Amino acid sequence: MRPRPYVRPMTNWWRRDPFFVRYMWREATALGVAAYAIVLLVGLWRLSQGEAAFTAWLQVLRSVPSLLLHALLLAAMAYHTLSWFQIMPKTMPLLFVRGERVAAATITRSGLAVAAVVTLVVLALAWWIGR
Repeated sequence: MRPRPYVRPMTNWWRRDPFFVRYMWREATALGVAAYAIVLLVGLWRLSQGEAAFTAWLQVLRSVPSLLLHALLLAAMAYHTLSWFQIMPKTMPLLFVRGERVAAATITRSGLAVAAVVTLVVLALAWWIGR
């Protein structure tokens, strides 16, 4: 009789290590990014249907459940952005400036600073156009 092969239990494998818990949360935030993309696509679709349909879509966005959803999506996207730039130094080739290696923290902070500036520019443009 042959022995049965070893089968590693796979249930809740990610809960055993804090690294994997953060990894799974980071991956889950991509679903929030996708959800917001769907919200924007629905807005484009409603815009193609005319002014009344688009105005109705805007009214839905002003509802309390929609505002709560947007606050949740904003938090998910902020975490996604932070974790994205924290991973960047680990995934990109080594970067040297004037013969010295650029520190991982410098790469992360630079990416976050650029993301913050771009966000502020987009918000300023949206405010300026919406006036």
